[in-house]
Amino acid sequence: MKSTWLLLLTAWLLAMLSTAGALFIGEVMLMTPCTLCWYQRIAMFPLAVILGIASYSNDRQGAVYALPLALAGTLISGYHTLLVAGWIPKAWIPCGAGVSCANQKLDILNGLQIPWLSLVAFLLISVLLAFYLKKTSK
Repeated sequence: MKSTWLLLLTAWLLAMLSTAGALFIGEVMLMTPCTLCWYQRIAMFPLAVILGIASYSNDRQGAVYALPLALAGTLISGYHTLLVAGWIPKAWIPCGAGVSCANQKLDILNGLQIPWLSLVAFLLISVLLAFYLKKTSK
């Protein structure tokens, strides 16, 4: 029982770290997010709350509610990663006026782009939630 709870707790910690990172980049570094970054935030921020409540009470339903958000975030961040890498034509950019989704200037650890970090976070959260739900199924 404790190992399943640790999966949920780890997913919550990843969501909290991602949320804190996004808030730091936006509010402290004053970098305006692009449209796709906003969509990723829309998927990640509720995960921090839902998974926090679910891990506190070890509630399986919280993981059930969180998994679609994590999968949606995975799709959006995957698309954003392909766009930044140049594997998707620039004509398919959903961004209008404002910050460009394709020309990201923020990288961490000598070239690691923010959309890549977002993709890894959403993928890890999705995998952790899938394992948790599989182990707690009746």
